[in-house]
Amino acid sequence: MASGNGLASLGPEGASAAAHALSLPAEAYGNDPRLEVMWAMKAHNHAEVYFNLISSVDPKFLKLTKLDDRIYSSFRETFKELDIKLLKEDDLKSDKAKETWRPFCNQFEGLVEDFNYGTLLRLDCEKDYTEDNTIFATRVQFFAIEIARNREGFNDAVFQSKRSQS
Repeated sequence: MASGNGLASLGPEGASAAAHALSLPAEAYGNDPRLEVMWAMKAHNHAEVYFNLISSVDPKFLKLTKLDDRIYSSFRETFKELDIKLLKEDDLKSDKAKETWRPFCNQFEGLVEDFNYGTLLRLDCEKDYTEDNTIFATRVQFFAIEIARNREGFNDAVFQSKRSQS
């Protein structure tokens, strides 16, 4: 994943203004394209940090939230058959999927910080974030799927491939 300058390229004042802007409710902005760019940069930075983390630390030992156990058990109870190794867009975006995801996600409102913020999620967990391998998901969807991938060994391929390159 190519590393960009992100918010740092805005300078200290611009980065501070951007951070403040991202903390305001969406209704305050309408469809401001500058805000979309800031959100994209924030999501990209989050994805980059996470991929670097699973590349350098054995994913089985990662704890992403204070509620990992609860998120994981609820996720696997709700999505027993979901193929987390290779997700399809319909697994998150179809009307049927949304009917199941909505109550799952909403149970974590007030428990997981920014539970419904937009986050980038890899479709194929053995590959890096690329345009073809990335989908937009909520933060709690990201946590649920990545906690499961870590615990079930699906992110081991990323960790092993980065270790063998060292």
